[in-house]
Amino acid sequence: MEPTNPVQIVWFKRDLRVDDHAPLIEAAATGAVLPLYVIEPEYWQLPDASQRQQDFTADCLRDLQQALAKRGAPLQVQIGDVIEVLKRIHRHHSIASIHAHEETGNAWTFTRDRAVRAWSRSQGIPFKEYPQFGVVRGLINRDGWAKQWEALMAEPALDAPAQLVPAIRSDGSNAINFDSAPCRDQRPCPERQRGGLIAGKGVLESFLSERGVAFRGGISSPLSAETAGSRLSPHIAYGSLSLRRIVQSTRVVRSRARDQGESRWVQSLNQFDRRLHWHCHFIQKLEQRPDIEYHNVHRGFDGMREDDFDQARFDAWAEGRTGYPMVDACMRYLVHTGWLNFRMRALLMSFASYHLWLHWREPSLHLARLFTDYEPGIHYNQCQMQSGTTGINIPRMYNPVKQAQDQDPNSTFVRRWVPELAGLDVDQCFEPWRVGQSERESLGAADYPEPIVDYRAAAREARERYAEFRRKPGFNAQSQQVQQQLGSRRGSRSRRKKKDQRQASLF
Repeated sequence: MEPTNPVQIVWFKRDLRVDDHAPLIEAAATGAVLPLYVIEPEYWQLPDASQRQQDFTADCLRDLQQALAKRGAPLQVQIGDVIEVLKRIHRHHSIASIHAHEETGNAWTFTRDRAVRAWSRSQGIPFKEYPQFGVVRGLINRDGWAKQWEALMAEPALDAPAQLVPAIRSDGSNAINFDSAPCRDQRPCPERQRGGLIAGKGVLESFLSERGVAFRGGISSPLSAETAGSRLSPHIAYGSLSLRRIVQSTRVVRSRARDQGESRWVQSLNQFDRRLHWHCHFIQKLEQRPDIEYHNVHRGFDGMREDDFDQARFDAWAEGRTGYPMVDACMRYLVHTGWLNFRMRALLMSFASYHLWLHWREPSLHLARLFTDYEPGIHYNQCQMQSGTTGINIPRMYNPVKQAQDQDPNSTFVRRWVPELAGLDVDQCFEPWRVGQSERESLGAADYPEPIVDYRAAAREARERYAEFRRKPGFNAQSQQVQQQLGSRRGSRSRRKKKDQRQASLF
């Protein structure tokens, strides 16, 4: 390879696209560009990483590689520690600057980015970081944040550079190979969404041209949400699509629908637009409080569940064999597809937290591994909301039987994903434990487990135990502090708490 100095590094992380990509555009305007992606084996061994996420990333990288090669500067894929990779590049091709998007990831990526900043300072290399969407680094006061978000989303999206000056002459044969960075969680995901710009554009187009009309009213049931939901969440999480492009495209379609008097479209896109805002709202919380990944948002709940962890209950929940059909069907569906709609995600987490009385940390890691669209800022905040440890959100204890009756009234979903119950009548599927043993055997349901807990009794006990912590001295004062630091400022005060219950992503 023949060097062309100086080298402008564009470090791709969870921003795997060329469109609306400020680091790439700024680097291209400065000099010769070396686009870089580092496969980090240590990252993929973390307890929140999985094969399905890695596979989605590989899809995105293949599209990115083609887009960059077309523009004259092929993607360089390296394996190892980022700093060691940068050191090697610096030795052979003097680095002039490093350009990258800010990342609000888990604690590991936060520590990694700080180390890269420290190394670049020690070498006298400018490390220029750019906001990827509406998360503000170093924010102290949330007042005015919503206006900042709107202003950023209104700015013109940046077109991809037509041509790049390559810093390194390459034949573009850089292999995207994760074999040397295996994940601990390698369970198969047969119906995983495909990643990359091409797939992402197809999903966005189908949503804004057809599927999105059913968004309002269609995203609660796992049956309808599979198509009524935007399904854009993994593309936003890994940056194969620009959030700003999605916001602007949504508003163009909504404006046209409003002009044409298509009220159902307008209502659905209004609701979807709000969730695009909440996406960044929740990630902003982790940006301000990185400890949310590990510790209760409201520290008054410390000690409520941590010392009570029941491994047998956790295993039954994680394996989809709790004896509650809707809970088990959701878990099995998630394992198979890598996706689940928001209400059912909330049901899984609520059931683990209240009925099984499990501390949120281990269930959150299990779900993180299963979600192809895992986004740490949204994920840990949502897990804590559904387990009741934020102190500023109304606790929601989902009834597993009522959710089945409301969201799967014909037991279509349950019968598909819990085939042991396929022979039961609809009403029997809601509460199979009420069917006599001999009848269950004759219907092929003998192997389905008895309920792991009595859901009514477990809910009563959970309410009592939860209330004890809320009555502790100083609890309300700390709740006010959390609200001031992390709570929404959008809308009137009376509406904020309700809004903070809503999902943060595009499930």
